[in-house]
Amino acid sequence: EVQVVESGGGSVQAGGSLRLSCTASGFAFDDYVIAWFRQAPGKEREGVGCISNSEDITNYVDSVKGRLTISSDNAKRTTYLQMNSLKPEDTAVYYCALPSSQFGPICGAPGWAGFIYAYWGQGTQVTVSS
Repeated sequence: EVQVVESGGGSVQAGGSLRLSCTASGFAFDDYVIAWFRQAPGKEREGVGCISNSEDITNYVDSVKGRLTISSDNAKRTTYLQMNSLKPEDTAVYYCALPSSQFGPICGAPGWAGFIYAYWGQGTQVTVSS
């Protein structure tokens, strides 16, 4: 059974940092693309970025480039979202997501955010105050 659990959210002032974790089990972690999404109140869910654990490739939405960094520790089966220089508009519930198989999205290609992800965590709240 695939399980995905996010942690590390919280409240921070603008300009601060947080690190979110996504720990997953029940699949071949090293072979998968893992994506991060977020959903702010009253807004649609948007893709933040992804990582290909097999190729060590990352990709980000333009609004977070240079501020957010995704990495993985395959031995710990954990993917991280390091968030620096946070802004109030980063306030959202953050989710990590997995495709149904290792033949999932190509993280380095534009379509990764529109891919249909099969497994989602419960989300973790990030609140950035001005």
